Amino acid sequence: MKILEMERELARAQEPQEPREKNKGTREMVLNNIRAMEGEGNERKFTLSFSSEEPYGRWFGMEILDHTNGCVDLSRLNDIGVLLFNHHRDQVLGKITRAWVQGDRGEAEVEFDTDEAAETIYQKVKSGTLKGVSVGYMVDSWEEVMPSKTSADGRFTGPCSIAKKWVPYEISIVSVPADPTVGVGREISRAAAGEPEIRMRELALQINKNYMEVNES
Repeated sequence: MKILEMERELARAQEPQEPREKNKGTREMVLNNIRAMEGEGNERKFTLSFSSEEPYGRWFGMEILDHTNGCVDLSRLNDIGVLLFNHHRDQVLGKITRAWVQGDRGEAEVEFDTDEAAETIYQKVKSGTLKGVSVGYMVDSWEEVMPSKTSADGRFTGPCSIAKKWVPYEISIVSVPADPTVGVGREISRAAAGEPEIRMRELALQINKNYMEVNES
């Protein structure tokens, strides 16, 4: 019975990803330290990078977030953007006062609230204990670049999927950054990071082990 249940779980792990999952992701940046703002009245304010054009491995291949003019819609961050902790919607740390694109990076100015929960994270960011920042985003339009081919603007070489129209909708302070190449800046969800493939291999190995144990008994 245990083997049968694991085989069913393995089959579910092999099922193809829904198209909508490709359009939703999170990314972390961890090398770009959060920068405290100077001046009176800015004690709880920081600036940070939350995205870049660094190629990023997801379950469907390499993803690139295009930051050229017109590709990034920052209206949601600028209108109603909030700063979260570990992407939990009920753990609001503060507000995003301003978001913009500078070069090939998304930048933001954030301000921590003064309640007890926000104060705890604020102090850890201020002291340098927490350095990871993650952005949640939705992609509306892709450019698919085949292997050895170049993107329409000649900037990227395939294979890769380029997000040509995408919307960041929240920024989080994260305790365990997932991407050491780019943060307080990017996180990728476990499913998007390829967990189904990893889980599938783990299940297959366990099933084989169980079969051997049954046959030996």
